[in-house]
Amino acid sequence: MPDGTAFPLKVRSMVGLIPLFAVETLEPEVVDTLPKFTRRMDWFLSNRPDLCNQVVRQETASGKRRLLSLVNEGRLVRVLRYMLDEREFLSPFGIRALSRYHREHPYVLTVNGHEHRVDYEPGESTTGLFGGNSNWRGPIWFPVNYLLIESLQKFDHFYGGRFQVEMPTGSGRRMTLWEVAAELSRRLTRIFLRGPDGERPVHGNAEMFQRSPHWRDLMLFHEYFHGDTGAGIGAGHQTGWTGLVAKLLQQSGEWTQTGGGW
Repeated sequence: MPDGTAFPLKVRSMVGLIPLFAVETLEPEVVDTLPKFTRRMDWFLSNRPDLCNQVVRQETASGKRRLLSLVNEGRLVRVLRYMLDEREFLSPFGIRALSRYHREHPYVLTVNGHEHRVDYEPGESTTGLFGGNSNWRGPIWFPVNYLLIESLQKFDHFYGGRFQVEMPTGSGRRMTLWEVAAELSRRLTRIFLRGPDGERPVHGNAEMFQRSPHWRDLMLFHEYFHGDTGAGIGAGHQTGWTGLVAKLLQQSGEWTQTGGGW
């Protein structure tokens, strides 16, 4: 505000999940080839303990493997509890940009007599704000989902099978982070695959695309997808990021070949 007053906006959105992207594992055999980097890292670990709680170390047969992350193990558990909750971020078709919690509990902030709201809008926007674009208020985006999958795989590389979470939250079914990443991949690819009813979620209510033998196998790479139904929304030519589904399909084949199941 002009007088310096600040209001923290407690919205459950993708903003709270993006810190998961900042993760990397340093293998001992790689670190050993970088003496200058190692010297600076050791100085940092020794002299700035106040900033080192995000660096996790683990002994391996060949030395120390280090995890660099903005999210330590405790925070990771708490974040994933929300992210993998079907009442929150987890959709049948991936991770929503905004928690479904806000459908019944919109975030409301009143400033100088004006009410500002953040509602869960899984599809097209119900208002003309931002040009009528609902982008970050509920739909599913492929690029951020893909980065979440990669991040979970990196965490699993470090923690291995000892780190397990409920998937979905509250189900009692526990998975490793690698298995969680595989399940998210399945949900994303489900957007384009025919379901038991013979329809593809991506086509939504477009009867011609769902039924016509000339059109039903032709799919567009939509900008984003309905958070509850998986229907394609926005621009229909986003091969730059929605085309990542091809990589997910490739990974699914590799996962099966290694005996991990799919």
